[in-house]
Amino acid sequence: MPHEVLSPPAEHDVPEIVLEYPDNRLLVELCGEFDRNLSQVEHALQLQIIRRGNQLVLMGEPHARLRGMEVLDTLYLRLEKGQHIEPGDIDGALRLGQGSAGETGDGQMEMFAASDVEIETRKKTVRPRTEAQKAYVKALFRHELAFGIGPAGTGKTYLAVAAGVNMMITGQVDKMILSRPAVEAGERLGFLPGDMKDKVDPYMQPLYDALNDFFPAKQVQKMLEEKKIEIAPLAFMRGRTLSNAFVVLDEAQNATTMQMKMFLTRLGEGSRMVITGDRSQVDLPRGVTSGLREAETLLGKVQGISFNYFTSKDVVRHPLVARIIEAYDAADERSG
Repeated sequence: MPHEVLSPPAEHDVPEIVLEYPDNRLLVELCGEFDRNLSQVEHALQLQIIRRGNQLVLMGEPHARLRGMEVLDTLYLRLEKGQHIEPGDIDGALRLGQGSAGETGDGQMEMFAASDVEIETRKKTVRPRTEAQKAYVKALFRHELAFGIGPAGTGKTYLAVAAGVNMMITGQVDKMILSRPAVEAGERLGFLPGDMKDKVDPYMQPLYDALNDFFPAKQVQKMLEEKKIEIAPLAFMRGRTLSNAFVVLDEAQNATTMQMKMFLTRLGEGSRMVITGDRSQVDLPRGVTSGLREAETLLGKVQGISFNYFTSKDVVRHPLVARIIEAYDAADERSG
């Protein structure tokens, strides 16, 4: 254990748990600037945490105190392994520690603390925060064609782009090609101002955002100019053979059956391909079959292709996003 418990466990109706951590330097990072990390845990668990020297005093409901101790231990273990703590890591620890019946998930907290899977990029090290993300990252490096399917905010595209950046900087591929279907969600392309690039760029912005997280901005611009990185609508892929490249198709639920077949058959020698999508956010016209759904049916048992699935428990955006997704899923089940 990373701490010494100086008061009895919470289930014995003691009003507080006192934790003492051995490394004061790590404790400072655990607490965060102006104790903001502790505040995040307090708010999430309806708990009060008081810092006294190298001790943390947890006060609140018995279950909340135990959960708080578990989350703080997990985060401290990450620090002991030389990792840093970001707000998303705290959200991840809070979410992973909670099973369906309010109990600790089997081995998930240990995996989160160990985080033995990571992706090195130019600007940062990216680590999966859930079991599903960990399996997905492994699949990205093990398979030539990988699917990541699940709701928004689960890191499908972000982790795929991070893996592509890693393969580029380590020389496994020569370039990256990032694509999305330019499907309108309420506003027609033709009504937007500017030339074709101006019309298309808003659809590609999430891919630019991910790249800028992993490369310095000037380097991204240079690689775009040199065509080492290409960001283009799905329609622009027709007729090409994509060799020695890391290729990502984002928002694949909005690809038609013909577009999906066209894209999948672009895979060339020495390339890796990742298809990401959310089956609940199809923007295709009524009656048009999603190519992602058909690909799942046809390719599910094809050797060399991996399918990884995410749920609301894997959401790494604001915790409220997970609750919103769960509410919509519940409504869909009732209407279905």
